Amino acid sequence: MDQSPEVPRPTPTAKEIAAQFREKITGRDREYDPGDRLPAARSLAKELGVQLMTVQSAYGQLRDEGLIITQQGRGTFVRDPAVPLGTEPGSSPAFTALAAELSTIHDALQLLGDRLDRLERLVGRETPPAP
Repeated sequence: MDQSPEVPRPTPTAKEIAAQFREKITGRDREYDPGDRLPAARSLAKELGVQLMTVQSAYGQLRDEGLIITQQGRGTFVRDPAVPLGTEPGSSPAFTALAAELSTIHDALQLLGDRLDRLERLVGRETPPAP
């Protein structure tokens, strides 16, 4: 009887795990909706045959992208895109800082646009001669 050795499956990297869950959260055939709880990192690590840190790193990538939130003692959940970025408990500090910075940039651009509108009205929308 021919007994071939079982080929071990390769262990996924954090990047690969993040990609799998990104697809499950945002893909056409999504498996997770906003508010759904993701598997516990420890049990997922055991299931995939990887270190706990690998799964935590994958979840960290997804958190930094704003796809998931982690709530201490409760678990990891798919973030609701209707909730303003960085306002829910468990948001990534980097993501929260980025959201605040984007808000500041948005406000500054709004002010510059208003100033440009006033200048154009003052000038009468005349096109300056080409140099």
